[in-house]
Formats: sequence, structure tokens, C-alpha cells
Amino acid sequence: MSYTLLHHTGCSTSRKGLALLQENGVEPEIRKYMNAGEALSVDELKDIAKKMGNASPRDFLREKDAKKFDLPEDLDDEALYKAMVENPRLIQRPIGIKGDKAVLGRPIEKLLDIK
Repeated sequence: MSYTLLHHTGCSTSRKGLALLQENGVEPEIRKYMNAGEALSVDELKDIAKKMGNASPRDFLREKDAKKFDLPEDLDDEALYKAMVENPRLIQRPIGIKGDKAVLGRPIEKLLDIK
């Protein structure tokens, strides 16, 4: 079963998470979700939330970017998913996905929970 890492090369935490996985023998499939050709859909974000234990999209929202882009705090989950698709900077990273499990790599050591 392959390990997929939602990765942003411009994020130092994401780069450190990738390095940690590789140091522990995990060579993940990299998905650069910030690139237009690898962008996430609403359905994929909902699937990730389900794999995180039916998490809310707020559980993997970059709060500082939500404030920077004046995202209303009272958005419902559906509107929040759509905002994340339209602006992937709102998605916290890195996120590890393997089988029916997903984990937010904050701290990065959590990425090893599903290796």
C-alpha cells in the first residue's frame, strides 16, 4: 500500500516531513497540491477528512492564511472545502495518506503514525 504525501516545496515544515519519512524508509508518492495539475477537489478533501476520523476541514485549515485572505469564521464545511479548492494555500501541510488513514504532519512526527 503506497503512502501519499500532500506536499508544498515552499513550506519548510513540509520539506522536513518528507525528509523524516525518507529517513525512516518511507518513499512517499508526492502530490504537489499547490500546482494546478495536481490540485485537490472538494471530494478529495472530504475523503481526507474522513480518513482523519471524520475531521472537519477546520482541522486542517491554515488559520494564518484564513485571516490573511479574510475568510469568514462562520463558513460552513461545504463553503470551506470550496474555498480550499479555490485557494490551496488554505490547506495545512504536510498531510500523509495511506490506505484508509490520513494524518496532518503537525508536528511532523505524526506522519510516521501511518507509515
